[in-house]
Amino acid sequence: MPTLAGKHILLGVTGGIAAYKSAELVRLLRGAGAEVRVVMTRAAQSFIGPLTFQSLSGNPVRTELMDSVAEAGMGHIELARWADAVLVAPCTANFIARLANGLADDLLSTLCLATEAPVAIAPAMNRQMWAATATVENVRRLESRGVALFGPGEGEQACGEVGPGRMLEPAALLAAMAGLFGDRPLAGVRVVVTAGPTREAVDPVRFIGNRSSGRMGFAVAAAAVAAGAEVTLISGPVALPTPAGVLRIDVESALEMRKAVVATTPDIFIAAAAVADYRPAQPAAGKIKKDAGTLTLVLTRNPDILAEVAARRPAPFTVGFAAETDDLAHNARTKLARKGLDLIAANPVGPSAAGVGFDSEENTLELFWQGGERILPRAPKGVIARQLVQAISDLYRERRKDHK
Repeated sequence: MPTLAGKHILLGVTGGIAAYKSAELVRLLRGAGAEVRVVMTRAAQSFIGPLTFQSLSGNPVRTELMDSVAEAGMGHIELARWADAVLVAPCTANFIARLANGLADDLLSTLCLATEAPVAIAPAMNRQMWAATATVENVRRLESRGVALFGPGEGEQACGEVGPGRMLEPAALLAAMAGLFGDRPLAGVRVVVTAGPTREAVDPVRFIGNRSSGRMGFAVAAAAVAAGAEVTLISGPVALPTPAGVLRIDVESALEMRKAVVATTPDIFIAAAAVADYRPAQPAAGKIKKDAGTLTLVLTRNPDILAEVAARRPAPFTVGFAAETDDLAHNARTKLARKGLDLIAANPVGPSAAGVGFDSEENTLELFWQGGERILPRAPKGVIARQLVQAISDLYRERRKDHK
């Protein structure tokens, strides 16, 4: 497993109420063996004092761009060279906007431009600010440049509202930071990930679909790239940015997704898409008018893409997903055996699984394979994806070793 021992972590703290959590994060980082230096913006100092971070990190806290005490008065260059990774936590909407636009008007924003180390942000803001078009576009721009996004989480906020925008808890951020320094167990491995829903046309304006947002599949694709894989992402219709380093193929229907999958030759196939089991047998050529009191649709079964891939010879290492409302373990193991999969990731959905799965930023998975199982506790989908990819890489390497 990746370790933070001996790593130089530069923690940037911006002006949000979640700044109090960053004190605990410093403690956890040092406990994991990292050396930590803290840079605070002026607004951050309104929420928590520099002395707190100095005491916890064991290093002076930097707050000024031109610091006469720093190396040649150029603190941003000194810190940029020192850091093995930069984490901004909490990262406000304001700082996200400044970073996305390349502004360098204080020490933290300047060193983020000056460093060659990986940069990660842990957003923290009101749910409406997180959902604002400007913030969404700024985050997409940062992700396209390779900035890692840790969170945000979802839940009760300081303003009294409930929704996405909470900074991840320090323990989750610790795990995410460790992932930045993991080895690249899938270097050179070809991975195909399917994600999102499919839409099956009823007529030119209507379709049968499902509630999949695609977030889990996109997070898995990003985690696979971070693990060194060559990733192709085949996605149904979703409103998500393409993860950096991923080749994306957009499709709409199950038949289109099957065609795209058939054209690939992966070493690992991860079927995170919620593919429709059935489609209208004969979609109407024109819009169906609301004339009759009832409407009967004749449905025909779609091809089972996952089973087809698992049946190839030689077969790739094949991973399926199972969204279950009840009997999760039994249904998942049955699907694992029936389709001849190497691994299945099952998650609860429905009324009893509020806050995870569809339409959520978080998830929980139960992994099943022949001879083993593992639970991935509830966490943001990005964190779950990294844990899943680690499990896949471990089992994939075991299988290759057995075959040799």
